[in-house]
Amino acid sequence: MQLNVNDAQAIEVSELTFGGEFNETLVHQAVVAYMAGGRQGSKQQKTRSDVRGGGKRPWRQKGTGRARAGTIRSPIWRGGGTTFAARPQDHSQKLNKKMYRAAMRSILAELVRTDRLVVVQDFAVEAPKTKDLLNKLNGMGLTDVLIVSEGVDQNLYLAARNLPHVDVRDVQGSDPVSLIAYDKVLITVSAVKKFEELLG
Repeated sequence: MQLNVNDAQAIEVSELTFGGEFNETLVHQAVVAYMAGGRQGSKQQKTRSDVRGGGKRPWRQKGTGRARAGTIRSPIWRGGGTTFAARPQDHSQKLNKKMYRAAMRSILAELVRTDRLVVVQDFAVEAPKTKDLLNKLNGMGLTDVLIVSEGVDQNLYLAARNLPHVDVRDVQGSDPVSLIAYDKVLITVSAVKKFEELLG
């Protein structure tokens, strides 16, 4: 299949990588797995046994007229432990490489189908100036955009760093979440070839 390139001749690309069907279930699974893998999972609360003190019973079992109490760290007491305390846990989910690659291909194909993939021969800025990059993107009618190149250009990265709706990634650093998060994905021809190489 052919992919249109801005201000250049259309390029021939793999039907497998850029022309497949959209597998919503698989993409959802890949996104959930990616997001879950980013969770720190270090939340921890104290149970009645973790809270300091409470070893001696506050008053004797019988004869006081009060309700029996064995520890001042009971969950129903102020300053007591938490009943079902949170514990650190690993939230990561296993996703096979084959499934991950299929999800990435599915996303790229959907970006092509919905005209959200903008292919350019090359994209760079001469100096790390945000104003220069903004003018360049405005000239192309792009406001909410992910820029993907084969390798991250330092000037481009520094120029985009302060723009809230612009992100710069290389092919290896692209993931399912970043590819679907932006209105448009601006990608260079060399990055397209790299995606074909990795996902083909």
